[in-house]
Amino acid sequence: MRVRACGVCRTDLHLAEGDLPPRRPGVVPGHEAVGTVEGRGPGAERFASGARVGVPWLRRTCHRCRFCRSGRENLCVAPEFTAWDADGGFAEYCTVPEAYAYDLTGLDGVFDDEHAAPLLCAGIIGYRALRLSGAGQGDALGIYGFGASAHLAAQVAVHRGMRVHVLTRNPRARSRALALGAASAQDAAAPPPEPLAAAVLFAPDGGLVLPALEALDRGGTLAIAGIHLTDVPALSYERHLFYERRVRSVTANTRADGEEFLRLAAAIPVRVTTSPYGLDEADVALEALARGRVRGAAVLLAR
Repeated sequence: MRVRACGVCRTDLHLAEGDLPPRRPGVVPGHEAVGTVEGRGPGAERFASGARVGVPWLRRTCHRCRFCRSGRENLCVAPEFTAWDADGGFAEYCTVPEAYAYDLTGLDGVFDDEHAAPLLCAGIIGYRALRLSGAGQGDALGIYGFGASAHLAAQVAVHRGMRVHVLTRNPRARSRALALGAASAQDAAAPPPEPLAAAVLFAPDGGLVLPALEALDRGGTLAIAGIHLTDVPALSYERHLFYERRVRSVTANTRADGEEFLRLAAAIPVRVTTSPYGLDEADVALEALARGRVRGAAVLLAR
């Protein structure tokens, strides 16, 4: 695939900074790549030359383990991931097994390459986290952190009739949240204005698990969306877990998650906020992300 745009995910930053050791030394980052098919390997027939496709995080699963057989391929015991096991999209070209590429023709006329790229991980994993939180129409939903993934998930939640309360340390992010339809936006250390039926933690700060759990109403669920989280402080059973409050992790995604989210994103349509960089400016984009200077999602663009 010829890369036209590639999103810069926080997972790329975790790999660059050593929080996640690469599974293959020297692997090229980037797992939100959008481009066109330039060549096909033996037996590859799903996409024609020139087709617009997306290269996501999930690259391959075994199809044999009990998780794959039961439709839970995100929990496969022998998976491979783009930009962790195999080279990703911070390059002019990358490869992808055709069964794991997304057909992006349904996004034509809705999202250009720059704004489609963040949908492929930030959007999909945020959508799965929202679903696993159990939040539904009329519920109060807390969103902790408001970066690339959260600003997309928040729009899905608003579209589905939830009252979204955003909690983030970044005052500019709070303003963006209100502009996207959040019912409230305040500092992450403050309690939300009402008990939460569910919450999603996007910030990679384990210290936020405690206030998020404490803010949950009885029977509420906290879904943790990131692949990396700093250590969680000791919990108080009575303050944080009693009344059947739950905490659950979110691990990768299934292809069905991605296909469902991409259809929904185009139908709403979600507004994707991006900070563009040249394809040769990956180091600049990663530093900006590390320092909290990215508005929305950073995206590398082929010139």
